[in-house]
Amino acid sequence: MHLADFMGLWRLDRRIVQADGVEGAFAGQAEWLPADHGALYVETGTLVMPSGRFRAERRYLWEADLTVRFDDGRFFHRVPGAGGATGHWCDPDRYDVTYDFDGWPAWSCRWVVRGPRKDYAMTSHYARA
Repeated sequence: MHLADFMGLWRLDRRIVQADGVEGAFAGQAEWLPADHGALYVETGTLVMPSGRFRAERRYLWEADLTVRFDDGRFFHRVPGAGGATGHWCDPDRYDVTYDFDGWPAWSCRWVVRGPRKDYAMTSHYARA
């Protein structure tokens, strides 16, 4: 995969499952927009949790080599171009992700997050809008 493959608008559906069985869902869109550094990723939608419905937005900076940075420029992780596993250590939590591009242009990523106060799996499905 190359950064150009991601550019544009995508439909995004996400399922979040806490270790205690509590579930949540996100529905919205993700868009990769041209930017000086490569691309700006903007995710917007609605997060539904047992505690209510919330408007949600997330932004990341993507570089040509598929390095993903938080919107403040800090390193997050690098997407494996052929798919596969990578991760991010954010003391004291571990974020492990697997990218699956086998059904391209539909694709998914699955995060497993573990730490003293975090224990959940989050699967995101992307499809061209």
